[in-house]
Amino acid sequence: MQKIIGLIVLICGYQPLMAQTGQVKGIIQSNGVPVEFASVHLEGTSLGASSNAKGQYLITGIPAGTYTIAVSMIGYAPQSQRIEVAETSRLEVNFVLSESDQTLDEVVISGTMREVSRLESPVPVEVFAPSFFKANPTPSIFESLQNVNGVRPQINCNVCNTGDIHINGLEGPYTMVLIDGMPIVSGLSTVYGLTGIPQSLIQRVEIVKGPASTLYGSEAVGGLINIITKNPSTAPALSVDLMSTSWGEFNSDIGVKWKMGKANVLTGVNYFNYQNPIDNNQDGFTDVTQQNRVSVFNKWHFERRQQRTFHFAVRYIGEDRWGGQVNWTPQFRGSDERYGESIYTNRWELLGQYQLPLKAPVQFQYSATHHHQNSYYGTTYYDATQFIAFGQLSFTKKIAAHDVLVGSALRYNYYDDNTPATAFLDATNRPSIQYLPGLFVQDEISINQQNKLLAGVRYDHNSIHGSIFSPRLNYKWTSVDKTNSLRFSTGNGYRVANVFTEDHAALTGAREVVFQDELKPETSWNVNVNWVKKIYTPRNAFITLDATTFYTHFSNRIIPDYETDPNKIIYSNLNGNAVSKGLSLSMDISWPSGLKAILGSTWMDVTINRNGVTSQQLLTERFSGVWNIGYALGRGFTIDYTGNLYGPMRLPLLGPLDPRSEYSPWWSIQNIQLTKTFSKGWELYGGVKNLLNYVPPANSIARSFDPFDKQVQFDANGQVLATPQNPYALTFDPTYVFAPNQGIRFFLGIRYTINAH
Repeated sequence: MQKIIGLIVLICGYQPLMAQTGQVKGIIQSNGVPVEFASVHLEGTSLGASSNAKGQYLITGIPAGTYTIAVSMIGYAPQSQRIEVAETSRLEVNFVLSESDQTLDEVVISGTMREVSRLESPVPVEVFAPSFFKANPTPSIFESLQNVNGVRPQINCNVCNTGDIHINGLEGPYTMVLIDGMPIVSGLSTVYGLTGIPQSLIQRVEIVKGPASTLYGSEAVGGLINIITKNPSTAPALSVDLMSTSWGEFNSDIGVKWKMGKANVLTGVNYFNYQNPIDNNQDGFTDVTQQNRVSVFNKWHFERRQQRTFHFAVRYIGEDRWGGQVNWTPQFRGSDERYGESIYTNRWELLGQYQLPLKAPVQFQYSATHHHQNSYYGTTYYDATQFIAFGQLSFTKKIAAHDVLVGSALRYNYYDDNTPATAFLDATNRPSIQYLPGLFVQDEISINQQNKLLAGVRYDHNSIHGSIFSPRLNYKWTSVDKTNSLRFSTGNGYRVANVFTEDHAALTGAREVVFQDELKPETSWNVNVNWVKKIYTPRNAFITLDATTFYTHFSNRIIPDYETDPNKIIYSNLNGNAVSKGLSLSMDISWPSGLKAILGSTWMDVTINRNGVTSQQLLTERFSGVWNIGYALGRGFTIDYTGNLYGPMRLPLLGPLDPRSEYSPWWSIQNIQLTKTFSKGWELYGGVKNLLNYVPPANSIARSFDPFDKQVQFDANGQVLATPQNPYALTFDPTYVFAPNQGIRFFLGIRYTINAH
């Protein structure tokens, strides 16, 4: 009993001691100016505060002990120091912050064609690091973009699974894909160009939404995707990533850095193999195309005197893919006995940059691509070759408050195939050859520390279509504390189209391709307003809010008409206009606990006015949402939950009797992954893809049991007749596609990295 009483007395006597706490106060400045909204916290605790308008902060209720007090603020280098807090102590700790563009702010080049901090760029640029794509590992960049807000990989064919990238509702041909700033993916490679890029070599991916034709010319109408590869001088010595799925897919990514003389060399190899025909929807066709693909990427970097650089890279991609009836084999290629779509692709690329040995900063950039495709779509044979050469000289000069960029470019495009695209009235084959010289000038004006203005214009002369002008104007305002920024953009874009190289629907299925007139270049005007808000909470959470509203108006838009005649795809310049408008919202949140979340949603209305009648564009959703949520569990474990959600989109029907729904349902693809990080560069990861096992309807391929229309009857005008064997008057057609056919599957992978010393 005496022990218990003694313990009670001891506890009661200790309570006043526990109540004795200290406090820390101070002032945070930079260049003699108070820094408002700076976050101050004691590491390892929940104690913290934010500075006021005078730069003052106060943290109270600190138990006695030794702590590290840290301060952080957007645009400034973080600082910390050790402090000793005694009972009832009143410490004063002041900080002087130095500005740093590298803190919470990446360097980007895509918006203005020169390196600039993302915060200072007058053009809104979204940046995605490899860690973003590792949260949902995929065999190609094409699939990796499914969790980027406002960006959707669209499968264009139920049989061979080719696709393109939609940005804000605009199809793939309106999106320019660059590798290290060079236009690599276009024309014939539009539906294949984002596969086979070794992800182990990717430093980051930059995305610009809205027209960029002033700097990049044709095809950058809806936006651009710039894949920045790693610098061989700073890349890991070795990186290996191997992954397999329960469906039998195997993907390997290997990157090796080595040195040859004065050159640093980075070599990457990607190999993907899938040879397991699966038909879960029982329509007689493969759910996923079979593929055997290898890609080799080699980048050389030379460091010259006076910091002048010279680098070049080469890439080769070879692919054999097929999809079709599950009992198809290569011996049936091109026959009408069993339906298959078989595509052989061989492609090489060369790209590089050289800084001329001049006093002025003059750079020469160049690229060349050769793409050959040999394919059969059932009995339709398509053999095409495209060679594109590109060269560009650019000069930059800073004059007072002006950053001036002047450049000239020349693009040569050779295209030949066995379709009407290169056939003339006398039945001779004449390859299409186009020259596209251009001049551009851009002036970025720093009005003051808070306001910037960017103006530019480009002139191109197409050897077939003549002169084309592309102006742009951008304005950016940034608050004094750099937590708010507002960007306004407007500009003109244009695109010279080649239907057979860009629209897979022109080749697949039984529809006849019809050109009403000679296609003219498409033009567009775009207005874009972007607001970004960065927030530090008292608990040291970091939040970025991003809101964008956009409006694009098209003239001469080339739109395939699936509806006038269900047996034809009619291509012509639109007699009317097309409009894409919408609102995009995203939120990026990071907590000190290790929880991170990227959330986004986009509402858009993409309409076509044809002959006075307005309708929703085919295969375009009104709403989309994405999320990427990760949490560090401790002991090296991390869990990631990613997904997307899409609203209904209008689908191409084959006529008034087609029993399929005119609109898709709401649908979602969700994934979960667990990663374990070990010492010495090892990582083990695994999880489940398509958790909800969502797949489109089994009747997505019309008349899959009769792919050569042997049981279809036509009238004298070529129209399909409704018969007892064909009551809905349908033909074989695989273009009714809006979602991947691949259901739930498990995956397991391993990574190994040796960093350079």
